Amino acid sequence: VQLQACGGGLVQFGGSLRLSCTASGSIFSINVMEWYRQAPGKQREKVARITSSGSTNYAGSVKGRFTISRDNAKNTIYLQMNSLKPEDTAVYYCFANLREYGSTWPIDYWGQGTLVTVSS
Repeated sequence: VQLQACGGGLVQFGGSLRLSCTASGSIFSINVMEWYRQAPGKQREKVARITSSGSTNYAGSVKGRFTISRDNAKNTIYLQMNSLKPEDTAVYYCFANLREYGSTWPIDYWGQGTLVTVSS
């Protein structure tokens, strides 16, 4: 199983970006998918979460500006980021808790990061 994240880049203050993350491989089911971010010199923090049923929650710092969505048929999540601020600059990582075919228990997977840089 692999998680492939993309969509990062350089954007100006107040701009928008859309990240995507696709899970591929021998996937039976995906329970939850999340976006995290890690800014230079800081700990990784959870940004947004979406369950298999579509329930979402967000970190307070991004609520109202970021929207997480999910396409179950494509095993893909998206993070629409609007009104970006310099403090949103970070490497963004996707995470999935999923079951593979033939396994009993779900396993955690991380994607590679994608860098988002917001200039002031």
